[in-house]
Amino acid sequence: MAPPLGNARGNEQGNEHGKDRQPSGTTRRSLLAGVAALGALGAAGCSRVATASATDGGDLLDRLKAQGVVRLGIAGEIPFGYIDRDGELTGEAPELAKAVFKRLGVARVQPVPTEFGSLIPGLNSQQFDVVSAGMYINPERCEQVIFADPDYRMLDAFIVRKGNPKGLHDYQDVVAKKARFATGTGYAEIQYAVEAGYKESDILIVPDQVAGLNAVEAGRADVFAGTALTVREVARKSGEAESTKPFAPLVKGKPHVDGGGFAFRSPETRLRDAFNVELRKMKESGELFRILRPFGFTQAEMTDMTAKELCRG
Repeated sequence: MAPPLGNARGNEQGNEHGKDRQPSGTTRRSLLAGVAALGALGAAGCSRVATASATDGGDLLDRLKAQGVVRLGIAGEIPFGYIDRDGELTGEAPELAKAVFKRLGVARVQPVPTEFGSLIPGLNSQQFDVVSAGMYINPERCEQVIFADPDYRMLDAFIVRKGNPKGLHDYQDVVAKKARFATGTGYAEIQYAVEAGYKESDILIVPDQVAGLNAVEAGRADVFAGTALTVREVARKSGEAESTKPFAPLVKGKPHVDGGGFAFRSPETRLRDAFNVELRKMKESGELFRILRPFGFTQAEMTDMTAKELCRG
């Protein structure tokens, strides 16, 4: 879910993406209703968790096993984490969390909804135990939290008006054609646009991809940037907008591919390492792809990248 940089950019540490499979027949209205339902589900479980021990890699894993439940920070974004038509929590990250934490001896997951830009602040203020939102892993975020290895890789794409009248296919096009550019709160796409030469103060920041679609449809923006999966799904039902082909943004002049994963508080290396062990097993067995495939992920989005290399930038 998307995926970010410093507090000056709206708590970007917090995907887009990362940081998204929309059930067939889901409309923008039902998507928004689903986010509201997610808030209702999480309200009862928003009490703060106990502070982790900073020694020996933290003790959160032991406490979660004893409690039998782990609190997930969720941003309400398709396909990363959302409420389906039956009112159930689902999405790539929650379904993966259910599988991994069951292997770790934690039977239940409990959603704690927040805006994407508040995920890292919420994690570090102990409102939940782990960020489970498909968050992109990058150097700025790695200064604030620790990440498991990425469970997927992702390219960017745009939402534009039908027919793409301005011919916008990458961030360089946006700058060259002086297009009105929008992206989401805390999204990595902010920095990609700035690196291409777009003035940061001119970027229209909206809460999520649904608001981005609305901005393009209403003519308040020429283009909204997000992950390829996110924008494709939200634009699918629109009669006025469409998504562009995925592309790799340029970072320091080179094409850059993002990877998204789970985030943990810095002291909790034992939990992060145990998570990684199970994640690697699931990658090798093919179980990870079987979990992600129903949400629109393909084999091309599976990855062997590590958090360490993504944290280096």
